[in-house]
Amino acid sequence: MIADEFRKLAMSLPEAEEKSHFGKADFRVRNKIFATLLDSSAGVVKLRPDQQEVMISAEPKIFSAIRGGWGNQGWTRVELVHADVKTLQSALNAAWHNIAPKLLQRVGTGVSPR
Repeated sequence: MIADEFRKLAMSLPEAEEKSHFGKADFRVRNKIFATLLDSSAGVVKLRPDQQEVMISAEPKIFSAIRGGWGNQGWTRVELVHADVKTLQSALNAAWHNIAPKLLQRVGTGVSPR
């Protein structure tokens, strides 16, 4: 996995846009960050703490909690060299769903809005 693949997968999500945060590329939905590309070897995704725990337990070479308070809030580091497309897509999808408004989630996944 390389940074360009991370970027491509993040940008494939509904209404995703790339901006910059502290000099790093980030990916947002309606101006809320769901992922960040730290450098060519690592990214970050915004998971819920329970999702973070599952991903770290399942794939400790790929996922780790960001140090400090951000990690306690679910921000999770992704080691791109160890990640495959399916695993990264799953993490980015979860991060996107955690941030995207409910109506957009239904539209973005093909579920009719109520």
